[in-house]
Amino acid sequence: MSLFNGERLTNETFKLDVERMRRGWYSDKYFANIALMLEGVRQNGGFTGQFAREIGRDPSGLPVGDIEVEMQFFTRRRGKTVIVGVDKALTMLRHCTGYFDANDEWVETWRDVEVTAVHDGCVTEYDGDPLVVQPVIKIRGRYRDFALLETPMLGILSRGSRIATNVYDVMRAAKGKPVLFFPARFDLHEVQAADGYAYDIAVDRFNRDFEGQLRPFISTDAQGDWWGGAGGGTVAHAAIACFLGDTAAAMMAFAEFVPPEVARIALVDFNNDSVLDSLRVMKAMFSRYAELMTAGDEDEAQKYVLFGVRLDTSGGMRDVNVPPLGDPALDLGVTPRLVFTVRQALDAAWEEWNLPADQVAMAQRYCQDVKIVVTGGFNPDKIARFEKLSVPADIYGVGSSLIRNDQATNTDFTADVVRVKIYGEWVDLAKIGRRAGANPNLQPVNLERL
Repeated sequence: MSLFNGERLTNETFKLDVERMRRGWYSDKYFANIALMLEGVRQNGGFTGQFAREIGRDPSGLPVGDIEVEMQFFTRRRGKTVIVGVDKALTMLRHCTGYFDANDEWVETWRDVEVTAVHDGCVTEYDGDPLVVQPVIKIRGRYRDFALLETPMLGILSRGSRIATNVYDVMRAAKGKPVLFFPARFDLHEVQAADGYAYDIAVDRFNRDFEGQLRPFISTDAQGDWWGGAGGGTVAHAAIACFLGDTAAAMMAFAEFVPPEVARIALVDFNNDSVLDSLRVMKAMFSRYAELMTAGDEDEAQKYVLFGVRLDTSGGMRDVNVPPLGDPALDLGVTPRLVFTVRQALDAAWEEWNLPADQVAMAQRYCQDVKIVVTGGFNPDKIARFEKLSVPADIYGVGSSLIRNDQATNTDFTADVVRVKIYGEWVDLAKIGRRAGANPNLQPVNLERL
């Protein structure tokens, strides 16, 4: 499945639309034009041009219709890029390399291509010099047999690597704290499986690089489709509305009826008073927890352990617990001041509960163990600011910034022919400004297994 287990995903996972991919349904049309050109030249004779590059031999009559090329796939995102999408790109090669013959029958030729590739989860680096790139896939073979695959192969590499690198950068900013993957609502549902896989690979890459032990947290089952993960979630604002704005009542119902393995995380901004609703939820849940523990029913009591509270104040709102300073960056949304205030209130809540002596220590631990999850507008810059200020946020939920595609996050891949085979010898022949690159992580690929 990746660098981390040495295996590759196959078409059992991807379920490619093979028939239409073979016919160029997903390909930029100029690749279909290339295939027509090369087939026509193949039937009508060889090269007849006058201005070929110097290749050391007379190219007249060279059968360019069947020309074999070396093509490399690479990105020019500056800095580090966490690579994802290689396995699906290779699966496209395995099932869609070939051509339709005169009877419109498919002739597969994947056995005739030579492929090297990195594993998903590898890292490439780029310093801005287009002559020095690190290819993640190299193909040698007859170009017309795989020309139509360039577009979809580049697409999965570009998106998968962008999502993974964005996630990785967020995790670095969070300094090892968990990052919840919440972008599903901001994009087409069809991309959830690929995006969730990219997120999982980024978590593994971060753990390897920083000796972490983070677990992936996704919000939909589709996001875990390629790697066996399952979506998790707590309470949405709509649920609180169904309970007439009573966050504590909503959470007590959640605790009673939702399976106990699901973490109890209360969403506490519905009434724009994150402190009050946090305290109400925590008191209600602890009361039931203490009652069950006293009765000796520890298993049932676990349903009432409040794992955390989630602050999700809108970027256009100021929580009532944040005195105005006149600066939107300091006042609105989930701010450092709000998190500090909520943490202080959580830790001290037990002092106001008028508890019997034998419950005091238990209540104190209960309150201090409640974590704070922050969501809403978080990106690497905002997370880095929180960490610099030592804000007591325990978990970051991140959504739309993980699918960003701007100047800083652009991870577009491209593919170049860098060599051609002339009379049995490989000759350098790239467009000006490009040349064949090297990557020590490239490994031979057995397409038959895909």
